[in-house]
Amino acid sequence: MSHAIGKAAAPHLMEYECLRMGGLAVQLLILLVSAGPVCRAEEAASPPDAKGLRSLNASAAANSTTQYILFNRAPGQGMYQAIPDSLGRKQFEEVLARFPNRGNSHIQTGISYIFSCFRTPPDTTVAALKVFLATAEETNTPVLVQIDTEHWWEARPDLWNWWDPGKPGFDPANRENVEWTSWSPDSAIKIAWRNWGQQFRILPPPNLASPRYTAACREEIRRLVPIVMNWQARLPQNKKQLLIGIKLGHETSIGVNAFHYPAGNDLLDKPASEDPVRGLDTSDVLSRGVAQIGYAALKSSGIRVAGVPTESELRDVAQRYLQMLCLEAADAGVPRDHLFTHGAGWKNDELVYDVPVNPYACPGWSFYSHAADPRKDTGVQRNLKKSDAPYWAAAEWLLQGTLKTDDWRTALSNTLSDPRCRYVCIFNWESIRASDTVREAVTDLVDAGMPLGEGKQP
Repeated sequence: MSHAIGKAAAPHLMEYECLRMGGLAVQLLILLVSAGPVCRAEEAASPPDAKGLRSLNASAAANSTTQYILFNRAPGQGMYQAIPDSLGRKQFEEVLARFPNRGNSHIQTGISYIFSCFRTPPDTTVAALKVFLATAEETNTPVLVQIDTEHWWEARPDLWNWWDPGKPGFDPANRENVEWTSWSPDSAIKIAWRNWGQQFRILPPPNLASPRYTAACREEIRRLVPIVMNWQARLPQNKKQLLIGIKLGHETSIGVNAFHYPAGNDLLDKPASEDPVRGLDTSDVLSRGVAQIGYAALKSSGIRVAGVPTESELRDVAQRYLQMLCLEAADAGVPRDHLFTHGAGWKNDELVYDVPVNPYACPGWSFYSHAADPRKDTGVQRNLKKSDAPYWAAAEWLLQGTLKTDDWRTALSNTLSDPRCRYVCIFNWESIRASDTVREAVTDLVDAGMPLGEGKQP
């Protein structure tokens, strides 16, 4: 399954390096960039009406067996939500030049992008989403809208800045919105680390059960989801299938994609060159070999207020958080067959695999070590047996170590061999766009309209 230390390094790291080297200029861009053009995806503040939902459901039924191979555009590498126009035709056409739309195939290609709600001001995020949707319609490209409320929240210091009175958003009460290393808010985190190919510093991770933080998450769902659903409702009948769905969560968990070294706060004012680099022990399902966190979320949720956190409790608080997001999206008009979640596992069959399963969405997981054949991922397969969702997704997928056509064709076929697998999302486009062998493998599947090789269904 996904390994934070084993992901494709270049896309995520290049995004980080772009932000790091941009320094103050990027921060000012995030805070000051204008909302940009309105485009044809006009703003909406309410879910589609009943007629629109009936039309949506009819379209979904008509395309219920279509499967998708999607290319995720890495933020900051061509597309970047702080510059809404960057999500327009140029970036779509780069993909379409190598993978033209094949609307009549059972297996189709498309594009996905992650909109991080708290990374830019709301008007900027909305403008970027509108450009993305309008361009999907103009180019007749199937798209997946990914909404991230977990990993990047630079634009919301009013939620996380509890320690620096000289910077925006300062409020000591913000301790309640970040994670702790004990049961006391005195241990609130000021700094964390992420390893997506290489370790780098990030803001403290959010408390997934904080009332203020979760209210902000729900507000963003209510802001963005109706725009997407009303856009689809207005599409002509023969284009409604352009919306593959909306994905919530991004390897939702505690202590992996944002971890904290013991005594990590002491490193905040020191150069990053002095940071520990030992990384995670993913076999340790509680602390991951670094400082134990999750105390704030467990306490805020009422699951536990003392003692030692357990694996099931850390799973439960993450699962409750993701289910809360999905319920909000469902209330905003997203039917279950258009709503996806994103979980992950780092140790074989650990309980965090359960997080993306809920009654409102179709579950999805990351696949790296099991990208060659997700059928061998016991944590995923255990959950698929108990899920009654119409679909599931390989929400983040990359076959590493080979670019051979046969290897990619077989791995994609194995993933799509389950007809309930709605899509495979390759992370990222930028890591494979120059590969003629990967293009050949994907094109073979689209041409055949079915899994090939080992993944072929009897």
